[in-house]
Amino acid sequence: MTALRLGRVLPAPPERVWRAFTDPEALAAWFWPARFATTARVDARPGGALRISAEAGGMAVSGTFRTVEPPRRLVFTWRWDGDDEETLVTVELAEIDGGTALTLTHEGFAEGTVRDDHRTGWSDCLDRLPGWLKPEGADVRAGNERGGGDRESPEFHYGPDRRDIDHR
Repeated sequence: MTALRLGRVLPAPPERVWRAFTDPEALAAWFWPARFATTARVDARPGGALRISAEAGGMAVSGTFRTVEPPRRLVFTWRWDGDDEETLVTVELAEIDGGTALTLTHEGFAEGTVRDDHRTGWSDCLDRLPGWLKPEGADVRAGNERGGGDRESPEFHYGPDRRDIDHR
């Protein structure tokens, strides 16, 4: 089994970053590009369900929350629709001066190539998160009407401090 770990320094308090992962409307706003018409269902409690789907993108993922420690730690399973492999995601948030350090660990991949695909996917998702976290009324410049920023937009400059930590 293999894993990935990614880190970001985000310009918002842990409570706002927590909301980005646990509020269905917030999660749908930044997780995938706006053109995917993403929807989310989140029951952030141990045993609660998670589902993120993108009808326009033709994909969906589901999981079950195992650990919910607001606003510091989330652990949930992860399985793509139509896939037999279930993996485990841990999101850890730590308050730092001026924001939040986020560490995302995704483990349990049977193959390194699948892990690498998820590394790319998570990086794309996390690169959109600062646009959603930006204070209300701030100029995000991405053309994402839901406030999340669209990584594909060449005008999107409000980027995170990327810390791709390691492969295991």
